[in-house]
Amino acid sequence: MIPAISITGLTKNYGKICAVSDLNLEVGQGDAYCLLGPNGAGKSTTLNLMLGLTKADAGSIQLFGNSPHSIAARNATGNVAQDNDFPPNLTVLEVLELVRCHYPSPRPIDELIENFGLEQLANRLTGGFSGGQRRRLALALAFAGNGKIVFLDEPTTGLDSKTRKRFWEYSSQYLKQGGTLVVTTHHLDEIESIASRICLIDQGKVKLEGSVGEIQQRLGQKYIQFVCDRPPELSPVLQSSFEDGLCKIVTSNGDETIRQLVHSGVAFSNLEIRNASLEEAIEKLTSVKEKAG
Repeated sequence: MIPAISITGLTKNYGKICAVSDLNLEVGQGDAYCLLGPNGAGKSTTLNLMLGLTKADAGSIQLFGNSPHSIAARNATGNVAQDNDFPPNLTVLEVLELVRCHYPSPRPIDELIENFGLEQLANRLTGGFSGGQRRRLALALAFAGNGKIVFLDEPTTGLDSKTRKRFWEYSSQYLKQGGTLVVTTHHLDEIESIASRICLIDQGKVKLEGSVGEIQQRLGQKYIQFVCDRPPELSPVLQSSFEDGLCKIVTSNGDETIRQLVHSGVAFSNLEIRNASLEEAIEKLTSVKEKAG
């Protein structure tokens, strides 16, 4: 199967600043590919290059085997940028129809209205919208064309928690239907359950890449907590704390640590064992690389 996105040697400079440096990426069809990194890392520039909004200085990009500038690629994509604005004298329905008419088989307008919480806004002019209302409309427009791939740059900025949850549920359904997502976000907790692969970019270069599970396994740590009267002596323990009867442990060998806990003679309850969260794993792995460098 041809990749949704294939990038080789991608480079983009703004004067003396290198925004993207010799980037190589491949996104499979049906993937939720998440670009992470600090502000100024090159994430938005990479998205703009994929969308054909910015011209690369070197390297190549293909979307489903086509140039990002081709009609075939444009018909296959949807996009929401960090900042959005709309004609102030048009209603939500009119803006949706304006975008839908440019695609060969757009999504039903009723579906967009319902799933992005636009029922009460459908006949209102967009000129007086709040930031959250504009964001909901922008997200609906990203999916309006029923494209095979949707690019989302910080998609949940300005949304309340209920709307965020609703959006990710809709995105999950889009993926199940065979769609592909490329997402940039600082909310790692939001994308941990939806992401197929994670790519951490810094200074325009890939620092870390893999599935959520692969990144967590690469760290090789377990997080254990339980209630007890006194903290037991356990190993191998990388980090531990004991406060108000709650013992928290980070270990490099969860099985061995639990065996020692059981045989320690210390009474315990409410045992919880988990992998490192995506945020914890990325923070630890990148800090190790920085120290090694």
